[in-house]
Amino acid sequence: MSETHGRTARLELADATLREWDATVLDATGEGVVLDRSAFYPGGGGQPPDHGVLLWGGVQSRVVGVRKGDDLLVQVAEGDPVPAVGTAVRGAVEDERRTALMRTHSALHLLGGVVFREYGALVTGGNMEPLSGRLDFNLPEVPDDFKERVAAACAAEVERDREITVRTLPRAEAFAIPDIIRTATNLLPPGLTEVRIVDIVGLDAQADGGTHVASTRFIGPIDLVKVESKGKANRRLRIALR
Repeated sequence: MSETHGRTARLELADATLREWDATVLDATGEGVVLDRSAFYPGGGGQPPDHGVLLWGGVQSRVVGVRKGDDLLVQVAEGDPVPAVGTAVRGAVEDERRTALMRTHSALHLLGGVVFREYGALVTGGNMEPLSGRLDFNLPEVPDDFKERVAAACAAEVERDREITVRTLPRAEAFAIPDIIRTATNLLPPGLTEVRIVDIVGLDAQADGGTHVASTRFIGPIDLVKVESKGKANRRLRIALR
């Protein structure tokens, strides 16, 4: 699987475990550096962008974010040197942060799958940081033991070690999958011709552009920290990973 954004081949979509790679600088402005190849995740679907470094000629610059424009703009820390156009560089993703975000993103998909399976509720919002996150659900009423039941079901799904797969399908084929959109509002752009599907096999398949671990075992322990009411028909579930 390969995908590009502007002039950049996005390596992280084919291999979420990739942490270092070689690239060439195609453009460099005050807004960012454009690489021909990049494994820096630019953010999206609630997952924040990666941090990391660019290395060249004995020089190191800190990468503090990535932004989508016409091109994928790798943002260098203020005051750090910026490589010139044509420079061969080595890119490296900050492993601890990315791995934590992958675990967290997969945990939120697992949580969404459990709540949909048990209660038929759709996601109305969400957010994540490394090792913590939250999902909102259109869930007007919950039983007294809701928190305990959801926490136990999530723990059981981690223990089952379900495989997490990624594939890209034509739009019509993707939308033929039952319940492929797990959000209350379909957020996919109308002009999108291919849809990337992240599948926790046997539990949760949905359209998603983020990075994920290989199976639920790699998520690790999930603590359901809090269940909050957010309006008449919304419940917010906050999780933390250990």
